[in-house]
Amino acid sequence: MAKTPEIITPDDLNKIINGTVFKGDITSNGDFRIDGTLKGGIQSKGKIVIGPTGSIEGEIRCKNAEIYGKVNAKVFVEELLSLRTSAELNGDIVYNKIAIEAGAKLVGSLTIKDQQQGYAARPVEPKTEEPKPEAR
Repeated sequence: MAKTPEIITPDDLNKIINGTVFKGDITSNGDFRIDGTLKGGIQSKGKIVIGPTGSIEGEIRCKNAEIYGKVNAKVFVEELLSLRTSAELNGDIVYNKIAIEAGAKLVGSLTIKDQQQGYAARPVEPKTEEPKPEAR
């Protein structure tokens, strides 16, 4: 028997509206939209959208993320991270796939998620050549 896909309506969407400031950590099984301010971390098994008026200071862990607003955080995305034209992201990012629109601002390190180790992946270290012994 096939599983019926779950349909998310606007009433099912978790959100922090413009003008709201939330201090603390959030854990959600569903999608989450932030148009206000979050000072803390957010973890979701779904998609996180940071709207044009939204901002986060903390940590983001999710399946997918779409950023239009300002983020100052460590970001861990299992699948796709989308940075839209108005996005301003400052932080270390671990991702599987990334899409960056022209005009998006990004400051920080980018690390491709290691499929074997999950988020434990580390950035690739540049290879340095060992000094060659001097010829006599």
